Amino acid sequence: MSYSLGHNRYGKSRIRLVTVRRGPQRHHLRDLTVDVALEGDFEAAHTAGDNANVVATDTMKNTVYALARDRFTGSAEAFGLELARHFAAHPSVSRAAVDIAEHRWRPIHLEGGDAPDAFLRRGDMTRLAAVSVTDDGGVSVEAGIDDLTVMKTTKSAFGGFDRDRFTTLPEVEDRLMATKVRATWGYRSDLAASGALDFDAAWTRAEETLLHSLAEHFSPSVQASIWIMAAAMMDAEGSIDWVRMVLPNLHHWTVDLSPFGLDNPGEVFVATTAPHGLIDATVHRRS
Repeated sequence: MSYSLGHNRYGKSRIRLVTVRRGPQRHHLRDLTVDVALEGDFEAAHTAGDNANVVATDTMKNTVYALARDRFTGSAEAFGLELARHFAAHPSVSRAAVDIAEHRWRPIHLEGGDAPDAFLRRGDMTRLAAVSVTDDGGVSVEAGIDDLTVMKTTKSAFGGFDRDRFTTLPEVEDRLMATKVRATWGYRSDLAASGALDFDAAWTRAEETLLHSLAEHFSPSVQASIWIMAAAMMDAEGSIDWVRMVLPNLHHWTVDLSPFGLDNPGEVFVATTAPHGLIDATVHRRS
């Protein structure tokens, strides 16, 4: 019996990187978790135990730290490009992918202003960057937000859905809508590769637009909200080609207080995490 090797990749995951740039007035703290994955001519390692073409995963880890010394001075996306281009230059590599999660810190606020050298970890969201470079120079850059928990206490409804004998959910014209946002988006490859795109500014515009759109629009469903927010993000940031959102519907059910002789005019709820709806959709810019 004969066999053949299918698609394969390998790399180093959860490389923890923290940098402190010590300016004359204040320190600048950055905190990343980096994943590196390589694809290429690694068949002999699998089928013959020949590791000649294998870049050791420990070497990947060391490379992240070494390149961070002088090259991690801007956005996570730009640093990801530096790493991916370095690994894609290896003769055995056909594609190098770098995924980065940036954990946000802010200076502790003191009576006279922000502390120059003391920080508080922010838990409101994680910034994402995903970069890949191929051996022929192809570049893909994605960015995103994860773990962003948000809620609308009005301007959300759900009705007109299909009903059958197993349907018990009532239709509602006004409800709480809560979710933990994971939103990712892809930049135009020509802009991303050229170095002309300000990744920090583009990410900030996308994030602010997502939040403003969430707060302002009326939501007939989570599906419709994805469409509305994604379209607004692409309108605000012309470098974005597509937006994907994965939104769990974190249900808040109105508590029946009638057994206690009390009414409940939409003020008392029970929060649940499971089971929950999960809505996943990608919106593309039409050419």
